[in-house]
Amino acid sequence: MTTIILLGPPGAGKGTQARRLVEARGVVQLSTGDMLREAQASGTEMGKRVADVMARGELVTDEIVIGLIREKLSAGLAGGFIFDGFPRTLAQADALEALLAEMGLGLDAVIEMRVDDKALVARITARATCDGCGEVYNDITKPIPTDGQCTICGGTTFKRRADDNEDSLRQRLMEYYKKTSPLIGYYHAKGQLQAVDGLGEIDAVAKAIADILGQAKS
Repeated sequence: MTTIILLGPPGAGKGTQARRLVEARGVVQLSTGDMLREAQASGTEMGKRVADVMARGELVTDEIVIGLIREKLSAGLAGGFIFDGFPRTLAQADALEALLAEMGLGLDAVIEMRVDDKALVARITARATCDGCGEVYNDITKPIPTDGQCTICGGTTFKRRADDNEDSLRQRLMEYYKKTSPLIGYYHAKGQLQAVDGLGEIDAVAKAIADILGQAKS
């Protein structure tokens, strides 16, 4: 079973690489956003707690998120899992470590996708996403095909995020550096952190990640 955390600022390519890992290794992508929406619609006891908190417009507590992750892990994931959007804080990292230890699991790799802020801003303000499958395109490095069809699903509708502008992105980067970047030091101190160039070509980044995971299993 493979257990992976991808770290990096917004726009570093975590979502793209997570999808590659799902396809290549059969791991399950544990997205906290998806888990919350699924729980809210489930009608279970945990789902009712989530729905109640969200109905009041409050933030879902770390305790609830860890509870949802526990449910997913208890269901058994033969190929392993990759965390998407969690942990975001040191407290969440501690809680996740305790949960994994309790379940007899560990982390195979914590991979930091390193980027240069200036280059990242230039890349993100030029990106568009397929509305059908989420494949990411870029006006400079990977333009939408001239026939207007997504190379993955054949979709013809593409969208740009309203917050993919320089001012908004720099604000999101600042939020990341304040709250989430301390995790880099946290996992480095534990000897678990490895890094790849998040601004490399998608295939090159995927290969670098595969090499890290291969070493972790050897």
